[in-house]
Amino acid sequence: MKKISFILLILAAHTIVFAQSPKFGLKGGLNISTFSNVDGVDWNSRLGLNVGGLAHIHLSPQIGLQPEVVFSSQGAKYTIGTAGDEHDLTLNYINIPLQFQYMFDNGFRLQTGPQLGFLIDVKDKFNGQETGFFTSEDFKSTDFAWSFGLAYLTYSGFGVDGRYNLGLSNNNKAGANTLKNNVIQIGLFYMFDNSHKAKSR
Repeated sequence: MKKISFILLILAAHTIVFAQSPKFGLKGGLNISTFSNVDGVDWNSRLGLNVGGLAHIHLSPQIGLQPEVVFSSQGAKYTIGTAGDEHDLTLNYINIPLQFQYMFDNGFRLQTGPQLGFLIDVKDKFNGQETGFFTSEDFKSTDFAWSFGLAYLTYSGFGVDGRYNLGLSNNNKAGANTLKNNVIQIGLFYMFDNSHKAKSR
């Protein structure tokens, strides 16, 4: 899948040369994240935030390309010990999604594309205190996912974005279990360019 993502990035870069100038915006929202584990260990969802910037490029009236750079707080909650103490495991990433979008005339956008993530921090807390039970040494430094979503842009420039990031790479570096990031993202975005707001509808 990483080879496929690389090929798509090359094709996208080639296409940008013949596309309209990019229009820029900001985005932010809520993450609902957990791990998928093929070995059956239970991980509970945790809430986190995402915030970043985006560039939107019209390749045609209906087709767009949207690269982003986003700080994303992910991870999961889990219980350990006979008392069932719940830990909050946070994995902070710098994610670089590349969204291919089909834009309807009514403002809705269907979107999908690859996402490359770079792990920048790991924290494991119980009752607000760092435990050190998990550290950055336990997880791989890069993550690969594929996202699917729906967005809506208003004439005011504000928009709503919802997507599901399906983890494709095993992030576990310390054991045999396969851990993949799965994240639901719900958020808002704002496009700066006034003319772009009208054309994007």
